[in-house]
Order: sequence, then structure tokens, then C-alpha cells
Amino acid sequence: MNPVKVFLVSLLTLLLLQICVSIDTISANESIADGETLVSSGQKFTLGFFSPGNSSKRYAGIWFTRTGFTAHSVVWVANRDNPINDTSGVLSISSEGNLVIYANNRTTPIWSTNVTTVSSAGSFTAQLSDLGNLALVRQDSNSVTWQSWDHPVNTLLPFSKLGIDYRTGLDRFLTSWKSLDDPGTGDFSLRMATEGSPETVLYEGQVPMWRTGPWDGYKANGIPEMQRNFIYNATVVSNSDEAIFTWGTINNSIISTYYIDESGLLNRALWQDQDKKWVVFYTAPTEACDYYGHCGPFGECDPYTPGAFECTCLPGFQPKNSNAWYLRDASGGCVRNPGAQVCGNGEGFVRIQNAKLPDTSVAWVNLSLDLKACELECLRNCSCMAYALANLRTGVGCTAWYGDLNDTRVFTFGGQDLYVRVDAAELAKYNKSSKGFLAKKGMVAVLVIAVAVVLILVLSVLYWWMKRKRNDPAKDESFDESLLAIDVNAIIAATNDFSSANKLGEGGFGSVYKGQLASGQEIAVKRLSTTSRQGVEEFKNEVRLISKLQHKNLVRLYGCCVHREEKMLVYEFLPNRSLDLFIFDKSKSSLLDWSKRFEIIMGIARGLLYLHQDSRLKIIHRDLKASNVLLDAAMNPKISDFGMAKIFGDDQTEANTNKVIGTYGYMSPEYAMDGLYSIKSDVFSYGVLLLEIISGRRNNYASARDNSTNLVGQIWELWAEGTSLDIVDPSLGQKCPPGEVLKCIQVGLLCVQDNPADRPTMSAVVFMLGNETTLAYPSKPVYVLNTRPSNSDSSTARTASSVNDVSVTMMEPR
Repeated sequence: MNPVKVFLVSLLTLLLLQICVSIDTISANESIADGETLVSSGQKFTLGFFSPGNSSKRYAGIWFTRTGFTAHSVVWVANRDNPINDTSGVLSISSEGNLVIYANNRTTPIWSTNVTTVSSAGSFTAQLSDLGNLALVRQDSNSVTWQSWDHPVNTLLPFSKLGIDYRTGLDRFLTSWKSLDDPGTGDFSLRMATEGSPETVLYEGQVPMWRTGPWDGYKANGIPEMQRNFIYNATVVSNSDEAIFTWGTINNSIISTYYIDESGLLNRALWQDQDKKWVVFYTAPTEACDYYGHCGPFGECDPYTPGAFECTCLPGFQPKNSNAWYLRDASGGCVRNPGAQVCGNGEGFVRIQNAKLPDTSVAWVNLSLDLKACELECLRNCSCMAYALANLRTGVGCTAWYGDLNDTRVFTFGGQDLYVRVDAAELAKYNKSSKGFLAKKGMVAVLVIAVAVVLILVLSVLYWWMKRKRNDPAKDESFDESLLAIDVNAIIAATNDFSSANKLGEGGFGSVYKGQLASGQEIAVKRLSTTSRQGVEEFKNEVRLISKLQHKNLVRLYGCCVHREEKMLVYEFLPNRSLDLFIFDKSKSSLLDWSKRFEIIMGIARGLLYLHQDSRLKIIHRDLKASNVLLDAAMNPKISDFGMAKIFGDDQTEANTNKVIGTYGYMSPEYAMDGLYSIKSDVFSYGVLLLEIISGRRNNYASARDNSTNLVGQIWELWAEGTSLDIVDPSLGQKCPPGEVLKCIQVGLLCVQDNPADRPTMSAVVFMLGNETTLAYPSKPVYVLNTRPSNSDSSTARTASSVNDVSVTMMEPR
């Protein structure tokens, strides 16, 4: 090459390298003008001037470099309450050693760190770190004199702190933006309340809106979802030096934030590289019981009884204003029952299970007492209203309340035992607990309870029989008022009187027919069998649940019809029917290339995430399988068949049922063996389905390679041998990306782990599938079935169904 050309190329390369190198530090003789930026060494964060939303005003702030300038990408703002009207802003270090912002050639800064120093400006630098912290550093002592982490705006970054430093008096708290166009100080704040047992509280002005509950050793008591997982960990530190909350990400490549939005909601969000957007994975408050003091002093909030008023009184209390309570206004709370004697008259404590502990600002904490000593300490003081264990991790620590019990609620899981003081008369109403603080029940009471149970069962059967005899859909409480009632004649006309030519498939609860309404709308009609009792229950459940759900990955229910003994559900028609007809069919499986299969895998995951977390009902499907995933014209997946679904919060102890309903091969071990169900049951089913989509094989089909195990077991063995790609559906050929396939296999194996606690949540699954991140190593699955398809195995032999495979119901005594 010509020497001149070599020189020019080398020079150009050098210039480009200089341009690309990030500058993360400025000194006293340097500045950042509007249009220039400071970028952290790993290029994770950028500092510069920006205009939010539709505003033309300019602010100096920090944002995530990788996400671009999108909503929620800005994590800190300097001059939030003093914007600049043009592009004249300059950020520099003043002669006094402060970071300052000047504008419009003014000699007085419009913003300053206001740190008192005794050193010259020459000995200071400002550096932006890869954690998003802008620090002002004194060079002679290498000490930080000011940092943006100590002055957060609306966002709490990973590894930063929220709370109070008792040594310096520094209080770190979040405040919302006024709007998406204005980062000025808004009306909402998130602060650490340190009276009693420290907890984080969300305020509107000075009024508490929501609180996390105290730290129980594992998580914030009022956030059952807060637990160590594949993405996050969090902790609260409370000692003589500080009371702070901090959190972090397991993988440094993950982009995530906690922030208060403009409406006052606290959100946890993740950036998804694949879709180039922020996804909110947690929001609070969301339901009535989340809001502070919804049921007033000594009230208890329980949102899990459909149709009932969510507010009740704690044991030993009654509504303060019965008229207001009748009108569902519980703000006045509750008062002691008339005549109650709770001081030196045989009083004791009633246990409230899975409780969000009351506001701890009136609590006393002693971390050296065990639970029994805590009970005695509370009992000897007549002002003590309740007590609880302070640290579930160590099993030691006493929290006792000496004032009104405010903001108490119950959860279906993850809460804590709260012991409420009651008089002897109230105490006698409760069974004796394992802690020995309730009165004994005699045999007479046991017999009365047994007779009552039998009577309830008889009345329930009689009620059901009379209800069927009446055939009056208007009297059936299962119908949602918003659901469209479709005339039977319209359905008969649409399906050509349920002709065999229109029949799409048949499942355990009835048949499904294609139809076309007079308007031209294509529909699918599920006609329940008149002889199936379970079909009636499925019908009621599906109307209750799916009519309230709206998501692109859930099948849409248009309406229902009840005519004499006939019960029908009318859905959107999905021309490609169910997923099992493609992935388990050698001739059709080639129609699903890898990109389409991955879209289906992601779509099902997002649909489940909506059911578990984002829908207001929080639903567990309990029968996720290939035949219950329908495909639209573009092969987009839609989860169907909610007849077995349960609202998360069903009134069964520890989410335990004695009626196990589902499909072999997809049931999690804890559900099949012990009747325990949770969101992790669906995660297990999803893991099986994911592996089926990749392999094109059913889980309960044992291949000739190894007759002793099912698909999950085979894939685990191949994974352990490092040959898991051998399981990939041969119809995919060599066109699938091995890295992405291996990631999906690993996620599937993580989902089918034996211990529910080891399985990821669906939010973690969606994140892992959509981002490049380090995955945990799955444990060996121990729940495998030695099952081959046969004529007697209807759950595997039936392939024509686009609605249901035959499911199993196991009745076990409890």
C-alpha cells in the first residue's frame, strides 16, 4: 500500500479511537457544555443536558447510555427545579470546589452542590461511575465530598441507598417528577420511616399512601414478591449508624431501576434489549388493601373473597361506625367490643396468619427476645396491643405494638403471624394453636363442628340441585354482568346446528365448533357436555375469570349462552387451532421454524406473566399445555381454557387443595403429590411446554434411547453430557441459532426444578429469554414419569383436540 495511504489510514484510526474513548472525569479547568457529555468508563451511564418529553427546557442529568433517551431512562437530575430556557448551560467545578451549573453568562450559578471546602478547586475532580454515581472527589485525600447517590431524584439505582445516616444526618429519599415533561419536585416521596422498626413509606405530601412493612430477615414483610431470585437481591440495614434500604442485581449487565412515577406509583422496571423497551415488573400500590389505612385503626383488609367487603375488624373488635361500614366505608376503623377486659382478666392473643404487620411507628423492638418471651413481655403490659416475631431468618426478635394497629392486611402467602390481644371471652372462640395461647376446645365443640360441616355439604348439594332445576341463568352468580349474553338461536345458525362439518375438536368437558355470526364475525363455540358435572364448574370458572382478562396472548371470550341444560362459551376463532397439532405432527412441524417457535415461547411467557402479576385478578392457570395454547392466523400464541384456573388468593390454607386437577406430564411434583399450587406450578408446566416446543416431542413419551425416563429426564441427561442440542426437533434442520436454543433449554430446565423456590418467576423467565445474561445452573429434575403412549392413555393418544387433552382429577383425603 502507498505509504501516504498507510499514514492517512493510521491517522484516521487514531482519531476515531480518540473519539470513541469515553471521558468519565472532569477537573477544575474543564467543563461540560450543553451538547457535550460525560460517559462512564464502561459506557453504561451518560451525563449531559437534556429536554424531557415535549418540553424545550434544559436540565443537566444522568441517563442509561444503552437504552437511549427514553422514558424512565433518566436516573438523576441536577437543576430539576431550576430549568434553563436555552442551550447556554455549562456544568463545571467552581473555585470553591463545588459542582455548579451556569447559564446565560450569569456569574451566579443556577445550581450548586453547596459543599463547604477549605481546599482550592484545583484539587477536585468529578467522576461518573458505571453504577450511575457522579462523585466530587478531593484529590489530596481521595475522599468523596459530594455524590449524586446521596441526593436521589425519583430513581433508586442498584447498590445505592435509601434512608438515613445517623452519623451525618443525611436523609436519602425519592421524590416524583411533576410530569413526564417536568422533572421538578412532585407531590410523592419514598422515605425510610425510622420510628419503631424501620420501614419504607410512600407519601403523598405528608400523608402515607403505602408502606413496605418491616424487614423480616428475608424481605419486606408487606412485599411477598420480594425475595432473592435470578435477578435481584435486597436488604435493610438498621443499626446505630444508619437505617437504609438497598438493592442490587445479580448480573451487572442487567439494566433495572426502582422509581416513583408521576402518579405516585412505585415501580420496578427492566430494560429488554430484544424489544428495546422498559418493562415494569412490579408496581405498588395496586389494589385497595395496598393503600395505607384502608380499613382504619384495628381493621384488617382481605381482598381475596370475591364479592365481599374487603374490610373486617381484628379479633375482639367491631366497626366504630356500623352505618358507614355497611356502606363500605371503613375509614373510621374498629373499636374494642363493649365490655372487653384485656388487663388482668385472663386475656391472651389470637394469631392472624399471613399478615402484613401493622404500622411499626408505634412499635417497640427488642432483638434479643424469642417469641415466647415476646408474648410474656406484651402480656404484662396492658398497653401492648399485639406482638410478632421480628426476624424470621434467625427466629429471634420481638416487635410489640403500643398504639393503634393501623394498615393491617392479609396475603395468601409470604406474610407473617401477628398475635392480637383479646379478652378471655374472645379467646374462648378460637382453637388452641401450636404456640399454646388459645383455649382448649372440648369434644362437644368438635362434634358441633363436624355436624355443621356435614350440614353445609348437604345444603350445598341441595342448592346445586335446585339451581339446575330452575335453569335460570339470571340467578347464576357466576355470570359477569359485563359479559355479552348471546342468543341460542344465533349460535345454532352460526354453527349450522352444530354440524359435524363445523366440529373443531373434542375435549374432556365437551365439543368445540366453528361458527360465523350474521355480522360475518367468525367464532369458536365450546358446547359443554350436559352429562359432565366438571363441565358446569369449568363453565362457571371460565366466565368468572377470562371475561375480566385482556392480553394479546390470552384467547378472547366474546360471550356465553345458557339455554335449558345447554351451556356454551363463545370465543374468538383462531384458524390455526392448537399448538400441539403442529409441534407433535411430523408433517406440520416444519411449518414452525426456529424464529416462529421462539416467538411462541416468548408469547406464552408474556401471557403467563400477565396472569401471575399484571392482571388485577392474579391467576394461576393450573393446566398449561400444548393443546391449551391456540394459534391465530399469524401463528401468535394465545393461552386458552381457564376452567381449572384459580384466583391467587383462593381460600385454601397455604394454597393447598384436596382436588388435584391437571394433565400428566405437565403437573409440578408438589401439586401432583401434595395438592400444593402456586405461580411456580405454572412455571413448571411452562418449562415442560418450552422443552416440548424445542424438541417436538411430548414429555410423557419415552424414546428408545432410554426407556426409564420422560422427555425432561432425557434433556437433563443430554444437558449434563453437553449434547442437549441433540434433542432439537429434526424438522428445524441446521437453521436454528445454537446459542439461543441452548439458552431456551437451560431456562426450561430451570423451570422444571423439583423445588418450587428454585424455579424462576415468569418475570425472570421473560427477562432471561429476552436478554443476554448469565443463567443459573439447573438442578437435576427428580420428577419424571415412565410412561409410553398407548390406547389406554387418553391424555397422550388424543391428538385431534384443539381445546383439551383429557385431564386428570385425583381426589385425596386431607
